[in-house]
Amino acid sequence: MKTLSNANAHDLQEAIARVTEAKESGQAASFAGGGSDLLALVKERIVQPDVIVSLRRIAGLDRVTPANRGLTIGGLITLDALSRDAKVNREHKVLAQAAGSVATPQIRNVGTLAGNVCQRPWCWYYRNGFPCFKAGGTQCFSFSGENQFHAIFGGGPSYIVHPSDTAPALVALDATFHIVGPSGERDVPAADFFVLPRQKAAAENILANDEVLASVHVPASAAGTRSVYEKVLDREAWTHAVVSAAIVLRMEGQVCRSARVVLGGVAPIPWRLPEVERLLAGQRITEAIATRAGEAAVAGARPLAKNAYKVPMTNALVRRTLLELAKQA
Repeated sequence: MKTLSNANAHDLQEAIARVTEAKESGQAASFAGGGSDLLALVKERIVQPDVIVSLRRIAGLDRVTPANRGLTIGGLITLDALSRDAKVNREHKVLAQAAGSVATPQIRNVGTLAGNVCQRPWCWYYRNGFPCFKAGGTQCFSFSGENQFHAIFGGGPSYIVHPSDTAPALVALDATFHIVGPSGERDVPAADFFVLPRQKAAAENILANDEVLASVHVPASAAGTRSVYEKVLDREAWTHAVVSAAIVLRMEGQVCRSARVVLGGVAPIPWRLPEVERLLAGQRITEAIATRAGEAAVAGARPLAKNAYKVPMTNALVRRTLLELAKQA
């Protein structure tokens, strides 16, 4: 591991300034919140910063606050704190469940919301030094290689899957991401934050190297809203979703008035299912409707040689999760 220096920023402006200074002096710099993914990337020599700018001392970015008819959640809140927050559990169960499902208790005590949303792919080719598309190369080794856990939607030229649990939940909740950088501040809908490999092969989102995901705003839920996050794992801990589903339904009695259905573990970005949402709107969530929704959820799936099992798994997960959600009072 190369020698590097650490700079502690006391506010976002100082953090941005430190990265800008490093860049102007010909050095590479990285931001660190919890730092768990960054440490792994440095150890694996995927990134080799000269300067790490720590955000841990910045006050106010580790809490949930009511704002603008909703909740503003600081990017530095730990996943454990987010999963246990009373306001989040009361109003946005899907997000609390997603945060509480990440990895292990040790990781959730350190890992942050922004870090989980912005983490890099865990494809074994990318993480083990192969010159793949994600590492600046010219091919995706998983396409004809080991692709058991890779994308069945949205793949090409890379077939990675987005590893975040909280990202599908935030897209399903129609959240807005607040980004800060040297050019100022901007707000971006969660659905527009993530990018497919064909749009930007070397990254998974629109952040520039000198920008920070500072906070997330989640609008207040309408009356009758129910939400849930479910995922399937290949083992009990320290792993990512093989398939996951973040579902938000606005119910009026037994009738679904609107729906947001977003998958994880199956595409290079959180994969929203607008056709399924339209199918559910105005319907009672019966066994027949849930079955149709499960089938619609996998329409257009393009599995690779070793991950076709994800198609029936996704179908079943959407169907089962909808029926469970419909039973909630």
